[in-house]
Amino acid sequence: MKFQHLNDVSVFVEVARANGFRAAAKALNLGAGSVSEAIQRFEDRLGVRLFERSTRSVALTPAGERLFERSLPALKDLESALREASEQSQSFAGTLRLSAPRNAGPVFLNDLLARFAAAYPEITIEVIFNDEKVDLVTSGVDAVIRTQTLVEQESYAVPIGPDLEVALVAAPSYLERAGAPKTPAEITEHDGLCYAFDDAGRLAPWRFTSARGDYSVAPRKRMIVNDLPTLISLAEAGLGLAYVYAAPTEPLIAQRRLIKLFEGETPPLPSYALNYRTKQNMPARLRAFIDFTRRTYG
Repeated sequence: MKFQHLNDVSVFVEVARANGFRAAAKALNLGAGSVSEAIQRFEDRLGVRLFERSTRSVALTPAGERLFERSLPALKDLESALREASEQSQSFAGTLRLSAPRNAGPVFLNDLLARFAAAYPEITIEVIFNDEKVDLVTSGVDAVIRTQTLVEQESYAVPIGPDLEVALVAAPSYLERAGAPKTPAEITEHDGLCYAFDDAGRLAPWRFTSARGDYSVAPRKRMIVNDLPTLISLAEAGLGLAYVYAAPTEPLIAQRRLIKLFEGETPPLPSYALNYRTKQNMPARLRAFIDFTRRTYG
């Protein structure tokens, strides 16, 4: 027998606790007739009488007594679990699980998470860095951070992080050895340090802008990596030109360890977005992170 009608069990327990149909109906905010019908349906399904009824009183049968003794603790446990689940959804306690691309860390996310963790010490933060597409339904994460061009169609999104300015940089030693390109078109004759999104077959394009619109230029591939700090280190070592996010290079440019080329001719990349599945029954920890992000970058 499948006990899919848990509501009938709840009605049975309430009638037994209240010692009457009318009192149980009041406690359950139901009509007395609905309670009586539920008990009759429950007895018919079980094939046993649970209550002895008279015009003046209601009493449990021996079978009803045994069922009540067994079902009352189980129902209390269930009510406690449901209450705990509801309370947890309203509290900040728990683990905020995020998926983010590797580059987001040094560009803005490391700093954002440090400040969020300080503001909400009761929230545990779990971040998995990868550049692959993540299914919000099956991955077990609360939200996914990706560039806006990779936002899932059936998700909500809010901007996260600053505008993604990019820069073409090179070390003074490389420019002394190879010469500085005078136009972006001359990049084809230079060694390039290229960023790979997931494997060497999918490289980030080097885009520039002109009066006639945006265009791409490809250098000679000297090295290919999928880690932004490594790419910047290789550029600093003088191994070639690098097309990277501007923010992590600014201290090195200020120290003249890197030189920025074609400033003003590199269009910004789409900003990151925080993708989440639904706005309904959102965990408080995710709502707190979304609100914190909006206050930071709004």
